[in-house]
Amino acid sequence: MAETDLTANNVPQSLRARIVAWLHRHEKQLWWFHSLYALLLGIGIMWLGNRNYAFLRLAVFHVGFIWLSSLLLRRVIESTTLAPKWAGWIRAIINYFNKNFYQQVLFFVLPIYYGSATLAAGNFIFVVLIAVSALLSSLDVVYDRQLSVRRSLSAIFFAFNLFVLINVMLPVLWSVSNAWAMRASVLCAMVGFVTLYFPWLRLRSFNRVVVAVVAVALVVLVELGRAYVPPAPLCLVWSEFGREFDKSAMRVTNPVESLEPGGPLRLWGLTAIRAPLGLKERVRHRWYLDDKLIFSSAAFEITGGREDGFRLWTVVSIEKLSAGSKLYVDVETESGQLIGRARIRVPE
Repeated sequence: MAETDLTANNVPQSLRARIVAWLHRHEKQLWWFHSLYALLLGIGIMWLGNRNYAFLRLAVFHVGFIWLSSLLLRRVIESTTLAPKWAGWIRAIINYFNKNFYQQVLFFVLPIYYGSATLAAGNFIFVVLIAVSALLSSLDVVYDRQLSVRRSLSAIFFAFNLFVLINVMLPVLWSVSNAWAMRASVLCAMVGFVTLYFPWLRLRSFNRVVVAVVAVALVVLVELGRAYVPPAPLCLVWSEFGREFDKSAMRVTNPVESLEPGGPLRLWGLTAIRAPLGLKERVRHRWYLDDKLIFSSAAFEITGGREDGFRLWTVVSIEKLSAGSKLYVDVETESGQLIGRARIRVPE
């Protein structure tokens, strides 16, 4: 009878051992399967982010949790009193939540930045960087074994994503202009990097000087490189060109899709800019012929909330058009961020 009981007790233990062994053998495949699931979930979040900006309010909780848990994770890794087994479990749990929160935030704001970027312009590079960041947060093996265990990488990763979020959150939720939103985002990103990279009590005088110099250099870099960041959530809805313009209807009355070589000619350009409710920004038109600036308008203040976009129109006089010339108008913020580009074709 005792022998029968011993065998019965060994069955669950044997089954559990086989399950654990199977999980260990297929651990990498299971993590890659989870990464695929995270990417599919991210696509759904992108669809949501393109339709309702209000969910950005939840991102404040996401970022706050990532920041606090990352500080805790650093203490866990550096702790000498905690058993390795418990330290591993705590790191796995924190990484799991942080990865999911990164994915939700980045996949949510990605379509917002994409809508504000211009494919042929330099600011599309920023969208690619956000997409890469979202992809890295979805790859469990990369995040767990590279990003989360290296203090410098995790601090840079958090700082960049914090900049991405704050830069779009301030204009959407509090109607802050894009220029000031970018400056505030740089400050928040710098604070996030310093707190995650430097142990605060060990931040000696030399390190403080280095941090101050890097902060100033970063602000200067962002001010000079402003054109490479899309002015999210502003976006160009539609545009058209015409020989005549009806100001009462705010539409061109004789629209044209292409221009014949020759001249002189007088051409109107009309653009519609979409912005969230309550957002105020100053924008302008800059006309280019064969990549040479031929006219820059004054900056006009727009107020967001219009379904069909805020309409801005300007007119330019051109002495002569050559066959195959490139004629386009850039819609920019007053601080130089490109909202969109409208082109008109001049046949060869």
